[in-house]
Amino acid sequence: MQHTEKTIDSTRIFEGRVVRLRRDTVELENGKQTFREVIDHPGGVSILALDQDQNVFFVRQFRYPFGQTLLELPAGKLEAGETPAECGKRELREETGCTAGRFESMGKLIPTCAYDTEVIHLFFASDLTRGQQHLDENEFLSVERIPLAKALDMVLNGEIIDAKTQIALLKYQALREAGRI
Repeated sequence: MQHTEKTIDSTRIFEGRVVRLRRDTVELENGKQTFREVIDHPGGVSILALDQDQNVFFVRQFRYPFGQTLLELPAGKLEAGETPAECGKRELREETGCTAGRFESMGKLIPTCAYDTEVIHLFFASDLTRGQQHLDENEFLSVERIPLAKALDMVLNGEIIDAKTQIALLKYQALREAGRI
């Protein structure tokens, strides 16, 4: 069965540098009306970069909403007119200083489908060449390399709590075991 909701009206509540918030009036399948609050986000990328020794590149960065430093895969927001692959290569270079000889999609994910339009594109990068980081002016992070097996254990043990990082690591492992990457 196909389910749907019809937008009756949309009101912009907030317009920020990264996100916009709107409140939509919608008609439900039963004919009743209700409201939906939606965060419009341009989307982003996350990159699982693996070196020749099977080490994964991570960044450690303070995340203000949670008041703590998190361990994550390199990631970033799509810029206007940028493809996900272009964004991924740019973010990998900016955050880790690496460029990849092999760069392929592992699909996409929707992190919070109930109220946010963000889509995160996952990439696998290998055949890495190391260079200099090119962080944004107000970006502060450190780069760490962790063996793939240990990183997978860290996900399963609850040590890596970032969703995009968990999904990319577990998906990569599944694709690798299936011979698809």
